[in-house]
Amino acid sequence: MTAKNLPLAGIKVVEVSMWAFVPAAGAVLADMGAEVVKIEPHTGDPMRGLTYQGIAPGTGGFTFLWDIFNRGKRSVAMDLNVEGATDVLHRLLEDADVFLVSLLPSARRKLKIDIEDICSRHPRLIYAVGSGQGAHGPEADKGGYDALSFWARGGVASAVTPDDSPHVLLQPTGAFGDSISGAILAGGVAAALAQRAMTGKISVVDTSLLGTSMWVMQTGIIGATLAGVNELPKLSRDIVPNPLVNSYRTSDGRFIALCMLQSQRYWPGFCKAAGRPELINDPRFDTDENRTANLKACVTMLDELFATRTLAEWETILASQEGQWNIVQQAGELARDPQAVANRFIQEVDYGDSRALKMVSTPLQFDRQALNARPAPDLGAHNDQVLAELGYDEEQILNLKIAGIVS
Repeated sequence: MTAKNLPLAGIKVVEVSMWAFVPAAGAVLADMGAEVVKIEPHTGDPMRGLTYQGIAPGTGGFTFLWDIFNRGKRSVAMDLNVEGATDVLHRLLEDADVFLVSLLPSARRKLKIDIEDICSRHPRLIYAVGSGQGAHGPEADKGGYDALSFWARGGVASAVTPDDSPHVLLQPTGAFGDSISGAILAGGVAAALAQRAMTGKISVVDTSLLGTSMWVMQTGIIGATLAGVNELPKLSRDIVPNPLVNSYRTSDGRFIALCMLQSQRYWPGFCKAAGRPELINDPRFDTDENRTANLKACVTMLDELFATRTLAEWETILASQEGQWNIVQQAGELARDPQAVANRFIQEVDYGDSRALKMVSTPLQFDRQALNARPAPDLGAHNDQVLAELGYDEEQILNLKIAGIVS
């Protein structure tokens, strides 16, 4: 798909944000064709300097946390606290479509870039905010990280932590809640752009880490509310209602997940394929009711059965029956997954200087084609270019640098 055919080609986004949540939204918009100009402090977005699970900035030639959430953007290093800097920002916003921001309300008010300040001057501009706890309420001015507002406060951590665990489980990967919340914010921006095009109405778009976590936890929240409890009972693998919706370890230490929701339909075929046809009519396991009544025995039997063969053997066996199943994959395997490769869910981004970084594609395709990810920028890489596009001449750009507005 060529750049001019991308869904958001011609849309200009100005982003003032840090870390991962709102930058993730900007990355999705950039992948969809928007021109995203990211304003960073002179020291850079702190994500540029973050070590993640022992992987230090610069490893392999990349600060990968920065790169994946800021791909396809242009970087302008500008200190918005310096007098005159907001004048440059307003000039940048004159032909922009979206202002994407993660600064706290107090910081936005101090800089005079809050909603009223910006929208009164740029009436066609969509103002989009990512926050920790939402735009209203006693904690509207409080910041948030996904480990806190999404994972902990949003009920996700409690839901996945076993009752007998001595500690709360951590998120499965970095920026887990940020990535989900950023995608939601990008979707809201796209909807606001469509509304503006169709009706002329201009919207302020808000989403939050807490609101997104409640969205992903909604079955637990509503179910618990209906039941009058704080949390629904946590299922463990030996008390699931259906033993064919469970995971089992193979003889070589891998796991296979089964999700055969119509247990009675798939039980006979599974037993035949597994070489245990006698289990079809075993009075303990021959009906849904009997399998549930003898659940522990059934799960134990399946544990023992799966432990007799390797993952490769089970792949062949399970492929010969109709029930649904899949391998429990590890993160590194997904970069080599044939289905992921065929759909370009993983792609190699060429930085043009002998460096290339594998990135996960934005999970949207248009005209059956994946969106191309592009390299993330060096700090302030586009200062002169962007300023020149705004009409500043060389002497004016030099004066902005002398004043400390841009680096």
